[in-house]
Amino acid sequence: MHKPLWPKGRGRGLSRRRLEQEEANVKRLSYATLEEMQYDGYLLKEAPERVLQFGEGNFLRAFADHFIDVMNEKADFQGKVVLVTPRGKESRVKQAVNEQEGLYTLFLRGSENGEKVNDRRVLSCVSRCLNPGQEYSAYMACAENPELRFIISNTTEAGIRYDAACRLEDEPAASFPGKFTQFLYARYQKFGSEKGKGFVILPCELIDDNGRELENCVLQYAKQWELGEAFIRWVQEENLFCSTLVDRIVTGYPAREAEALCEQLGYRDEIIDAGEIFGFWVIEGPESLQKELPFDKAGLPVLITDNHKPYKQRKVRILNGAHTSMVLGAYLAGKNIVRDCMEDQVIRSFMEKTLHQEIIPTLTLPEAELTAFAGAVTDRFNNPYIDHELLAIALNSTSKWKARVLPSFEEYVKKYGKLPECITASLSFYIAFYRGIRLEESEMVCSRGGEEYGIRDERFILEFYEAHREDDAAALAEAVLANRQFWGTDLTVYEGLVQKVAANLQMIEEEGAYELMRRCALSE
Repeated sequence: MHKPLWPKGRGRGLSRRRLEQEEANVKRLSYATLEEMQYDGYLLKEAPERVLQFGEGNFLRAFADHFIDVMNEKADFQGKVVLVTPRGKESRVKQAVNEQEGLYTLFLRGSENGEKVNDRRVLSCVSRCLNPGQEYSAYMACAENPELRFIISNTTEAGIRYDAACRLEDEPAASFPGKFTQFLYARYQKFGSEKGKGFVILPCELIDDNGRELENCVLQYAKQWELGEAFIRWVQEENLFCSTLVDRIVTGYPAREAEALCEQLGYRDEIIDAGEIFGFWVIEGPESLQKELPFDKAGLPVLITDNHKPYKQRKVRILNGAHTSMVLGAYLAGKNIVRDCMEDQVIRSFMEKTLHQEIIPTLTLPEAELTAFAGAVTDRFNNPYIDHELLAIALNSTSKWKARVLPSFEEYVKKYGKLPECITASLSFYIAFYRGIRLEESEMVCSRGGEEYGIRDERFILEFYEAHREDDAAALAEAVLANRQFWGTDLTVYEGLVQKVAANLQMIEEEGAYELMRRCALSE
């Protein structure tokens, strides 16, 4: 569907086990290799380093760096990205980034409007990768670069945390906010209060108000380390901490396909990255930010807004809520991956009814936006290149149902004065899915038609289900719904909910989860 940007059939293709033997025959990806191959895609070999990125992992390289690369090509951004390993350990990716001159191949694959899409691009926006634990001076020297303007981070949900043990004189501080405070202080020492030398900071960690949380950590270190009121004012006045929302499924290095892909590419690339076509980045910041980050001119799916929270709610309730409300019942019905669910008309109809009749009516964004997003979700779930296992999505389903589905349930009851049929069924699927046959050290073992599967969740949750393993449907429904530790509230207060869930559990036991899905999907 997409025309290749390089000749096929050059090189012999190689696996990781044969790299040393094949190195003489297949060249590593580099600017010289691409020139020799007469590659005619976009490349930016020289440009100032304008972005410092904490995180060299698959996600940012397939998301933020992809957007920057396209922005370089289509909006004349003219910026290179310096990658920083936030954990201070040696990284295979770091070594490969530097050996490949920052170049790597990105595959974006999926389904759009029912059509397969398989896009590939050599990204050239990265300049190098630094390890502050071994290259502290080089890392801190970046703070003296007058062209540097943007900071991006993805250090996992646990990355933005204040650790009082960190000290200014550490080389580097152990925590990411500590390292970043050291960096900001070096910037301040170099440029003082000079206007325009602060940063636009775009944290991508999956926590609420990630920009505000990072700023709070920096200010705590500034006070702990006694860096002075003038520095604190500079942090607050000359730096823009933007809360963000990121959305793209990134599968990373395609190990099973690597040999075939290298054969197709004609060069050796040890950090091939892969993800889905869909991508969306919401940045909470002033409208003026669009001049500095011309994503719109490049036609990229990036929204700069004064409030990112409605978009986060949309993602959590629609995308994540669709997953959580569907997958447990679908697994009990005999399915194993998301794509198989989308190819089953009953399960797909159940999911679509849940979205369009029970979740979307409870949200605040314009209905057309919500409906379009829900349509994209269906395409994403039907991705022919991703085998997204239902059991992987089912990990920690108790907290997921509380965060992703319970708010829609509560809003629906408040708005319509009755129980949402499909969401109530999804709660029943959750309970049936957790009903185990024995508790082991790390998981609850359950059975699907004689086939055992394991449930991983917090220990107190597994112990609860073990204690109620012999309950009948009515007793189990009441015990689960009344558990404030699970839900933060007593769900038995909703009229008729205990009885409906108990009846659903009885039906699942006698007729199967698929039959309950079918009845929900077909009912008016």
